[in-house]
Amino acid sequence: MKYIVIVPDGMADYPIEVLGNKTPLEVAHRTNMDYLAQHGFCGLVQTIPPKMKPGSDIGNLALMGYDPRKYFSGRAALEAASMGIQLASDEIAFRCNLVTVENHQMVDYSAGHIASKEASILIDELNKNLDSDHYRFYAGKSYRHILVMKVHHVNDFLNIQCTPPHDITGQDIRKYLPQGKKSEQILKLMEKSKKILAHHPVNKVRVDLKENPANMIWLWGQGTKPNLPPFAERFGVKGAIISAVDLVNGIGKLAGLDVIDVPGITGYYDTNYFGKAQYALKALETHDFVFVHIEATDEAGHNGDMKAKIACIEKIDRDIVGTILNHFNQQDDVRIMVLPDHPTPVALRTHTNDPVGFVMFGKGISPNGSIKYTESATMEKGLKFNSGEELMEYFMKKHLD
Repeated sequence: MKYIVIVPDGMADYPIEVLGNKTPLEVAHRTNMDYLAQHGFCGLVQTIPPKMKPGSDIGNLALMGYDPRKYFSGRAALEAASMGIQLASDEIAFRCNLVTVENHQMVDYSAGHIASKEASILIDELNKNLDSDHYRFYAGKSYRHILVMKVHHVNDFLNIQCTPPHDITGQDIRKYLPQGKKSEQILKLMEKSKKILAHHPVNKVRVDLKENPANMIWLWGQGTKPNLPPFAERFGVKGAIISAVDLVNGIGKLAGLDVIDVPGITGYYDTNYFGKAQYALKALETHDFVFVHIEATDEAGHNGDMKAKIACIEKIDRDIVGTILNHFNQQDDVRIMVLPDHPTPVALRTHTNDPVGFVMFGKGISPNGSIKYTESATMEKGLKFNSGEELMEYFMKKHLD
């Protein structure tokens, strides 16, 4: 049996007035997702456990079959794992965004989705000017990077209250700066970064080109070394993962999934959708399970970009779901599941913890009468699973009741 999970990050949304009180998913052309619904099983799943903050770290961990309440140890630690950073017991990792701040306002949480090459130069500059035996910056992709700190008491730093920068776009950052014991060390680094980055040649060029400069770092999502039991031991299959995001690849890597590198994937609207499908099918020649994650829909939600979200959904439906679906026939031993990890409504520009709709299709899965795959259609079927790990366990059963 072959298993494919397709996760359009943050795809779920709320009805929007200018769309006739429909969601981006409801107005998008989604021929292939609807086919899965008509021949498969739909419903709702609660991916975010009670009292946990909604995010891609929690949501994707749950969708891979791991209870976040047991296995989550901080977002940055998952991203560090993807980058090959080995955290010691006295080290803590922080997610480090390159951001654009003007007049104390969070203008852009991604510094205009700065290119990885430019970002790497700026991260190198931070290491040169903030040289210390106690911390080091590691360059990731685009605006997403890692700071590793050596500390005496890890819990002091775990308890610092930090806010994701994508939650405060357009707001005064002074209300959301890190708070708590030891936060002064984090604040000093953020403040020093402004002086180093403001007049760097990379940023001068960006300003000249009317692009948002990466003029500050924003530290958040701290965590310690995680420990996940192997996916192969849990479900008895060899698996692979495809994502442009270090966070998601980090979860997969820690779970023992093979990380598949796909040319041209960016974690943004312009990612290589078709390439993800092609490489997923190629991976299934040597693996039984593949997890395909697409960040573009989440970015559109954070940007409040309704049109882009619709366009991304349509590309996912056509180039990923359609390509994979058309590769198989109904007699093949294959199952496909499509669902987001959490909603990212364009009106809110941040994550919510609402249940999300799923559709699963394939061998041994009986249809439950759905005619389309939308938020409202899956709501009609009601809550079917109380957690992402419960859903994954059901999906991965060799024989379903």
